[in-house]
Parts: sequence; structure tokens; C-alpha cells
Amino acid sequence: MSINNNLIPGFAEDKDDSLKINLESVEDVEHCIVLYLTGYIDTYNSSFFQKKVTKAVDAGYKNLIFNCSALTYVSSTGIGSFTAFLKMVKPKGGDVVLLEIQPKVYEVFQLLGFSQFFNIKDSTKEAIGFFKKESVTTHTSVFPKIFSCPVCSKRLKAPKAGRFRCSECKTILAINEQGKVFLG
Repeated sequence: MSINNNLIPGFAEDKDDSLKINLESVEDVEHCIVLYLTGYIDTYNSSFFQKKVTKAVDAGYKNLIFNCSALTYVSSTGIGSFTAFLKMVKPKGGDVVLLEIQPKVYEVFQLLGFSQFFNIKDSTKEAIGFFKKESVTTHTSVFPKIFSCPVCSKRLKAPKAGRFRCSECKTILAINEQGKVFLG
């Protein structure tokens, strides 16, 4: 029997060659699970993806960590799936964290304007820390943040996370909740 079936009975019954999902329970956080995604998410396999994650939520998991280190592509339909999961767990007091997103995949999130809606972390430890802190304390904001444009070095001030244009060189920039600046 699969390890996935031990966590969620029947989880590994059907498979899709384009997307593999492995599960790992998080002992430090209640109702939390890591979903390791391998492959890609597009129009053709997004219903499979949604069905699997819905099975996890129905099994009582409301804090979802998606490890995207082996995810090579996500279409706009796939991003719509992540948005649906967020809408599914938020009313239950849960949340979604994406981690180790490949640059090519992150670019799709940015282009569609969804990077600001998701909690994006660099490691499982950070993701678990996010869920632990969320229930205990609120973190202090890094905003307003003063930084230099990565293209022209113009000093800029960002009042909050989001996307904006450099006043000097007109480059589109994005800044996340932690104050990291990205092109695009």
C-alpha cells in the first residue's frame, strides 16, 4: 500500500503520468500536509489535480504546503486550481503556501498577477514557520521599503507589496511581502 494511502485512504488509486503528487504529514502543525508536485499542471490534468487536493481537504487537511521544486510548468488553468484551493481552505481557517517555485513557473504567477495572493516561501521550514506564527503572532511589516531599482539603480519607495513601474527606467518591478524585489 502506498504511503499516500496511509495518510489519505484511496489517494493513490488513480494516477496521471504528467503530474505525480506525494504526500507528507506535518506533525508540528495541526491539519497540515505537504504535497510534493512533480511534472506539470495544464488544462488537461488540472481536473485530476483538483480532485486529488480536494480529497486531501475533505480528509481534514486545511493547511496546504505545495512543494513545487519539481513542477516544470503551470498554465493559467493550473493557477486557477491553486486559487480554488485557497478559496476552499480560507473559510476553514486554513491557508496555502507554495514553496521552491521554479523561475519559469513563478513567472507565470507574476504575469497573471497572482504572485501577490499566495504565500510563497523558500523552504519547508519557512512554510511550517508561517503556519505556526499565523496562529500565534502577526509579523511586523517591512513596508514602506526603500530600495534601488535593479536595472537603473534609482532609489525607490514601495508603500506595500505588489507590482509597479520604476519612475526612471519604466521597468516593471514586483515586490513580495518580505520586501524582495523581482523584475516583472
